[in-house]
Amino acid sequence: MGVTTNQPDEGANDADVLGERRHLLNLAFRMLGTFAEAEDAVQETYARWYRMSQADRDEINVPRAWLTRVASRVCLDVLDSARARRERYVGPWLPEPLPTRDFIRAAEVDPLDRVTLDDSVSTALLVVLESMTPAERVVFVLHDVFALPFGEIAEVVGRSQAACRQLATSARRRVSETRNQHVTRAQHDDVVRAFSAAATSGQLDQLIAVLDPDVVLRSDGGGFVTAARNPVVGADRVGRFLLGIITKPSNITVAELQTNDGLAFAMWEDGRIVGVVNLGVADSVVSDVWMVLNPEKLLLWN
Repeated sequence: MGVTTNQPDEGANDADVLGERRHLLNLAFRMLGTFAEAEDAVQETYARWYRMSQADRDEINVPRAWLTRVASRVCLDVLDSARARRERYVGPWLPEPLPTRDFIRAAEVDPLDRVTLDDSVSTALLVVLESMTPAERVVFVLHDVFALPFGEIAEVVGRSQAACRQLATSARRRVSETRNQHVTRAQHDDVVRAFSAAATSGQLDQLIAVLDPDVVLRSDGGGFVTAARNPVVGADRVGRFLLGIITKPSNITVAELQTNDGLAFAMWEDGRIVGVVNLGVADSVVSDVWMVLNPEKLLLWN
């Protein structure tokens, strides 16, 4: 997938501009939480670049700075309008899970269309980002993830530097208050394996033992497939819900796989992945279950 805009004759900056695509995609995904919306934001950013005259483009000495600023504004506009869309969304909305590097390499995805995987695209963090105001999210991503100075961020969000610092502080507080903190990848995967063993045992008491008493299960079907319309809360309810899925006759098989969150599960049917299940871990038990079943959020997996 490339940039599909009507371009005039290439100017001196075109190679530099087009080379920023992956940077912009990484930025936009962390702000918006889905690959499709991130791609749309990047396309709009390039469209604005090429709508300028060649003379105006030649006056921009640092294309990356201009593109970052414009992409961030585009994302801010999308986030402002996303609130209404989320209200119309069928069931819980979850961020899109991303395949690991090995999975991407196996699929021969264009390097320019990859999102770099690190802790800033974990499901746990993206869920927290979704709870932030649009301005908080943009400021947090620009400053704490991409290390932009507050002076530049202030231009993006249209607020003072002091206000941006307050937004960053508020965003960090939201992140620090989440339960999925200070868990190593090894600890996470150990709990996930214990969860898998308990679930496959078919014994409710064994499954409840590896669940936080206040565990929350969210399943995102987007209205395309059957999924719980509301979060399922509490160890007993979540345990019964999961065992109901496991014991229900179907053609779906479940296999472990590595995601950016650590060990997780892929749901396979007829040679395609129809669901990705990630687990949040805190205090050696499962605190969150995130089930992404919306086929529009699984395109990269298939």
